[in-house]
Amino acid sequence: MTNNFNKRFIFFLLIIVLSISLISSQVYSQIIYTQKDVEICNSKFKVAIEKNLSLKPINEIVLEIAKTFIGTEYEAHTLDKENEEKLIVHLTGLDCYTFLESSIVFARCIKKGLIEFQDYIKELENIRYRDGKLNDYSSRLHYFSDWIYDMDKRKIGKDITKEIGGKPYKKRINFMSTHLDSYPQLQKNKELIKQIRKIEENISERNYYYIPEDDIEKIENKINDGDIIGITTNIEGLDIAHTGIAIKQNDGRVYLLHAPNVGYKVQITEKPLADYIKSNKKQSGIMILRLMEIQ
Repeated sequence: MTNNFNKRFIFFLLIIVLSISLISSQVYSQIIYTQKDVEICNSKFKVAIEKNLSLKPINEIVLEIAKTFIGTEYEAHTLDKENEEKLIVHLTGLDCYTFLESSIVFARCIKKGLIEFQDYIKELENIRYRDGKLNDYSSRLHYFSDWIYDMDKRKIGKDITKEIGGKPYKKRINFMSTHLDSYPQLQKNKELIKQIRKIEENISERNYYYIPEDDIEKIENKINDGDIIGITTNIEGLDIAHTGIAIKQNDGRVYLLHAPNVGYKVQITEKPLADYIKSNKKQSGIMILRLMEIQ
């Protein structure tokens, strides 16, 4: 009888181990990364340890990590190389969004004292997807105003645009659903198109605010180092066309730390933020998200 019990118990343990292994393999099959990404991740956490960054306010951590990316090549469409939505880690080349996203993810991990690659992966999903959960292509926060809304709703950050002098920013958002040629995933899935259109309708119905380009210099003293900047645009159907991180320089002005465009590297703008916005005819102003301290 004892032998039969032992056999059943061992069999039960084997089932549990196999189940865990199956679940783990399914989870990791949804994550795309290279050994180089792991090495870069570990190097950022090493910097955090050496500089005791966890003791600093989160906006300062974001800026310190963001500075370590200066000189990194701009690389577009790194999140859209798979037919099925997967959690892609790509730190060897960054666009304007993945640059600030990575800086925020590292900062939040550092502040929590969670500095392993797996911690980075978990927090990456939390920041990149609506309500922190990867479901499908439509669960990714494609529109940056939607990203700001989601961060504010979950108290990861606070949209301070209105309180520092923002004016109503009302716009019909439909860029993705009206430019399907630019989104291969949507071309292949009509159901996803319906979901994206619903998301666009929700964004269009919200009350957003922005600081018009002519008012930016007037409110510069209300922008902090490490604030997240979304640059609004006059492109039809689009809410925000570019993003970056606020950084004050020796002249007291606010500049933009960002990944500019193809052919450029992560850098700080030569001009103050207000002048940088005015120099681009497609840019109209800014939205500002301030990260909240982790309790």
